[in-house]
Amino acid sequence: MSRPQLIIANGKEKALQRKHPWIFSGAVKRIIGEPQEGDIVDVISADGRWMAIGQYQNESIICKVLSFDTQNIDNAFFEQRLNSAIAYRKRFSFFDKDNPTNVFRLINGEGDFLPGLICDWYNGVLVMQAHSIGMHRLFPMLTELFVKLLTPHIVSVFDKSSATMPGGCDDGFLWGDTTPEREICEHGNRMFINFFEGQKTGFFVDQRENRHLVGELSKGRRVLNCFGYTGGFSLAALRGGAEYVETVDISKKAIELCNRNVELNFGKEAPHKGTVADVLQFLNGGIETESGKRKTESGLTHSGSPFDIIILDPPAFAKNHRSLQQGLKGYRSINQRAMEILPNGGLLMTFSCSQAVSKEDFQTMVFTAAANANKKVRIVRWLPHAIDHPVSIYHPEGEYLKGLLLQIES
Repeated sequence: MSRPQLIIANGKEKALQRKHPWIFSGAVKRIIGEPQEGDIVDVISADGRWMAIGQYQNESIICKVLSFDTQNIDNAFFEQRLNSAIAYRKRFSFFDKDNPTNVFRLINGEGDFLPGLICDWYNGVLVMQAHSIGMHRLFPMLTELFVKLLTPHIVSVFDKSSATMPGGCDDGFLWGDTTPEREICEHGNRMFINFFEGQKTGFFVDQRENRHLVGELSKGRRVLNCFGYTGGFSLAALRGGAEYVETVDISKKAIELCNRNVELNFGKEAPHKGTVADVLQFLNGGIETESGKRKTESGLTHSGSPFDIIILDPPAFAKNHRSLQQGLKGYRSINQRAMEILPNGGLLMTFSCSQAVSKEDFQTMVFTAAANANKKVRIVRWLPHAIDHPVSIYHPEGEYLKGLLLQIES
């Protein structure tokens, strides 16, 4: 029985000819057959030429392309793709026994030519996250392949797709040990990861090298880690010799785990404080207590700050292009406030993980924040995600993390 086909409208083949892995519904003239969500479909040009094969979606992105050069999508196809991704990480020594880091991204969607699939490695626990129904349907087969390819390193496989799957699903273990928490190590810092409760796949793996940079900059400095989650940047700053570190996050659970991670590495007397607060309120000089009364214990004023370095790593304020302007406004507010309160020569490390925000959008936002704050600002360097997050040359949208290290002067 032949597979369903997507017939591309005349003149709409250019993106496919450039090997872009997304096909939008507006490029499809007609559909032959009745594909269901996640089914494999052939992509055919207006003049009848086979162009690609991919997974059908009942969305604006109607197909995510798996291959432009083979029509056989079987276990051998996926085994080859997984092997290629594993070999890439081995090339950079991620599986070496003496590597002080045992957490990294193993499959990065389009960057590893497997659109819709994210897999992160947590000291032997493989966490898979599907961003499409088609990829989620393959999890039993993918689990078998990963166990085959990663033995003896692998101890369990966890499905963390409830927040990313259309229609949702249940998170849970698919194979192996079912302990819900795992200790990991990143550049010598030990951390606890809870697979059921953690954000993303459990941790923000993409910031590893930027956290390491914070460690190199922090000796003798006072560091404020905003949207600090479970304290990755804070641990790096403390390991780098920071005089004092404060972690701010609106989640009480995140701060509790952050404090636990700090104690695990540096003991109860570490120069660190975890604060549960809205970041913008905190930057404006105070926080709301549980009784609703305003406190000004953060020590921040309009003209000054006790911190030499401020890190802004917020959640995605712009989840899509419809919310882009509102998201940029949110980024601008926190960046302007951080610039206003940093001392002369202070450093600001600022990020956006919104795919809808381009590098140009991000730099323009920072420019506007600097002008509004009436500060001189040097771009020290751009801060991308780490090397275990490769980006396909045909899919520049995969470079979702934008970051800048800035020096602020009066």
